[in-house]
Amino acid sequence: MKQEILISLCMIVKNEEHCIYRCLNSVKDFADEIIIVDTGSTDNTKNIACQFTEKIYDFKWVNDFSKARNFAFSKANGRYLFWLDADDYISEDNFLKLKDLKKNLDHSIDVYMLKYEIAFDKAGNSTFTYYRERLLKNDGSFCFLGAVHEAVVPHGKIEYLDISIKHLKDRASDPKRNLKIYEELKKYKFLDERELYYYGRELFYNKKYKQAISQLNKVINNNSSWVENILGALEIKADCQLALKKYDLALETLYKSFSFSYPRANFLCRIGDIFMIQNKFNQAIFWYLNALNCEKNYISGGFILEDYYCFYPALQLCVAYYYLGNLKKSEEFNNLALSYKPYDETALKNKDFFGFINN
Repeated sequence: MKQEILISLCMIVKNEEHCIYRCLNSVKDFADEIIIVDTGSTDNTKNIACQFTEKIYDFKWVNDFSKARNFAFSKANGRYLFWLDADDYISEDNFLKLKDLKKNLDHSIDVYMLKYEIAFDKAGNSTFTYYRERLLKNDGSFCFLGAVHEAVVPHGKIEYLDISIKHLKDRASDPKRNLKIYEELKKYKFLDERELYYYGRELFYNKKYKQAISQLNKVINNNSSWVENILGALEIKADCQLALKKYDLALETLYKSFSFSYPRANFLCRIGDIFMIQNKFNQAIFWYLNALNCEKNYISGGFILEDYYCFYPALQLCVAYYYLGNLKKSEEFNNLALSYKPYDETALKNKDFFGFINN
């Protein structure tokens, strides 16, 4: 009797010979079927993929990530669709969790949300985490949307799991690629609020600050915008204003975030940073202390920048108290920073400094 295909791994790839083996090797014993859609590789990507699957398809690249991903979905036969990028990787502990999930899969669940870790410190600890719709029922109702930063809108019965996928990007991509796609896209369609948010972000990355602010304002002022996109737009707008050295405007933008949602540590730290720039250390301390007391809400759908909830405000409090002449408090918060990151070079140098002056 032929074994049921329960999990179909669907990937789109192009010139991934440097990482695709690592990815597929980490997941091969979880997926019952592996679908590889190649969008124009000129290296050894497909030959490496052949070691894991025969289901490799060519797809002409049309500057639209969703079209390629949905093509991959269309080739899948499993009851559930599972997607990865070639530079994603599943660690051994998370693989064991996935195996357990597969063994006890609840078929009433339409979407399983898994954590996505996309940035790491020198010790390999995640510094940037958020949930993605990772395991989807293959019933024809799920598809990717968006030419860039594509995503599936979750619906039905959704479950959040403490399982992480690591995104280990080990080479730089073209910094203008996504911006070029958006510039072309807006020639023939009106960008929706999600596209405007990411378009504004790409403009910011490319140092087109005034243009970025103009696009981000469209998201902020749209009553139908998702709150997490509004918050993201406010944060990037403030970063644009900081780059333009418009500190008062940046503060006004950051304060506005409180009218949309509970305080997030990244906003509080940015406010503290502005007061630090202006040598207003007591004001800065107020905001950093509040950042330390913020709780993370992973299932909000927003990005979680881990360091802003612990290490970063502790280290900034060390600096602020030092400039106020309170060395006891300064050392106290440096020790707190070290409790989060015992290997951090700046905090270790501070420790040596405090050891010297105490002796």
